[in-house]
Amino acid sequence: MTDVTGAPADVLHTLFHSDQGGHEQVVLCQDRASGLKAVIAIHSTALGPALGGTRFYPYATEAEAVADALNLARGMSYKNAMAGLDHGGGKAVIIGDPERDKTEELLLAYGRMVASLGGRYVTACDVGTYVADMDVVARECRWTTGRSPENGGAGDSSVLTAFGVYQGMRASAQHLWGDPSLRGRRVGIAGVGKVGHHLVRHLRDEGAEVVITDVRADAVRRILDEHPEGVTAVADTEALIRVEGLDVYAPCALGGALNDLTVPVLTAKVVCGAANNQLAHPGVEKDLADRGILYAPDYVVNAGGVIQVADELHGFDFDRCKAKASKIFDTTLAIFARAKEDGIPPAAAADRIAEQRMADARANRAAR
Repeated sequence: MTDVTGAPADVLHTLFHSDQGGHEQVVLCQDRASGLKAVIAIHSTALGPALGGTRFYPYATEAEAVADALNLARGMSYKNAMAGLDHGGGKAVIIGDPERDKTEELLLAYGRMVASLGGRYVTACDVGTYVADMDVVARECRWTTGRSPENGGAGDSSVLTAFGVYQGMRASAQHLWGDPSLRGRRVGIAGVGKVGHHLVRHLRDEGAEVVITDVRADAVRRILDEHPEGVTAVADTEALIRVEGLDVYAPCALGGALNDLTVPVLTAKVVCGAANNQLAHPGVEKDLADRGILYAPDYVVNAGGVIQVADELHGFDFDRCKAKASKIFDTTLAIFARAKEDGIPPAAAADRIAEQRMADARANRAAR
């Protein structure tokens, strides 16, 4: 079933009627000369201009791209709220294979599309886009972050994303085992790309044992070459989640990693990773809790990157950003405490805290 535009009706239902919707604005962008097809979704500007990255991905259908943009934008509202940033949530997706379709002309056209929103949406890097790409986008749009230091930016945000996830793991260890140290713990990481390879370094520096997997053999080889001791690889995620004696599972690739098939076979006692939208559908958070698995909400622990790019708008200072990202440890502990107090899973507790901050901001704006 489709609507009058030809878009699947379930997409419009999500946007206008479901609890997952509530977005302020969704923009469909096309530039035929460059081949650009993109979706920019703004979920909320209650706390300030929407901030979120640009994903470049070969979606099977346009509807799948719209749905992903909606989900990711909503997640950014919650992430930015929990990170204490004065930004709402937005996200953009470019439809295509970045290896084949990404061109300077396409990125410039995309920059013009973002600029047309007049600052309601501030973009950055995500899956399939990099610092060099943001440098190109910034030539057409001043509301661009994640640029290179040579072009006035903060550079690679994956450094602080990984640091924040590491802080979330330490908080999880403190809550579950009474000690934040990960020394001697076995941590499984699915995806050792931009964020995952930095996370491996933090864990090995502390003395954790790390098990990795990635769909790209070169990414796995890079990690094994850099860490000849204390790191092993398994064939795929299916094998990783079944590793005996796994203490922590870190999904660091695409979303939906926690679902009806993976949760029942997870051997880990903690889930704490960098991927966005790890819970495949509502109810998975309860399934984790019922199995006694502690879940550190993804949008809380992976906020180091957005903390970094938000700071870029005000004159980037790495030490200031790292200090802010260090607070992810305390924020994660506070969520676990709220979850215990309210008798709800940590994901629900984080949602309540974020929603209250956004509601307070809307009320304050309405009162002015």
